Order: sequence, then structure tokens, then C-alpha cells
Amino acid sequence: MTIKVLIKRNIPKTASNELNLIFMEMRSAAMKQPGYIGGETLRRVDVPEKSLIISRWQTLDDWTRWLVSDERKQCQDRIDALVDIETKYEVYEN
Repeated sequence: MTIKVLIKRNIPKTASNELNLIFMEMRSAAMKQPGYIGGETLRRVDVPEKSLIISRWQTLDDWTRWLVSDERKQCQDRIDALVDIETKYEVYEN
């Protein structure tokens, strides 16, 4: 069973360039992980500071391994230092 992870973040305009670089680094690292299928990033039309990432994984275990990995945690720590609202995760199955 494949899963989709919805990742919701607020992206302050003042940090958007730096955050975009971190997001690209994180996506590149995720692509090397077992079970990663793909992902896309969306921005809300009416509230451009809101971002939604849809990440697709083969299994919940694959996602969980990535979620707790040191590499992802280091990127997330850098993101947390630049944003004022906690990243939210929701996991859905197909």
C-alpha cells in the first residue's frame, strides 16, 4: 500500500530564498531513500506564505525511516530556525 504525506508549512517572505534551498536539499536526499516515489510542492494562491508538500512513499515504514533519519532531522532543524510555525504532517493511504 502506498502512502501520501501532506507536509504543511508557513514560509515567511523574508526567508523564502534560504528555505527553498533547504527544500531542494531535502528533496534531493529523499529521492535517494528506499521507498521514495516522488513529491510536489504547492503554494496557496490566496495565502502565498502557506506551502503544501505532497510526498509519496511505497510504505509507511519507508516514510517513517526517512522521518526519523539524521539527514532529514538536520534539514528540519534548519527550517525550524527560519519559520515561526511548526511543520505539520498528515499521512494518508491509497
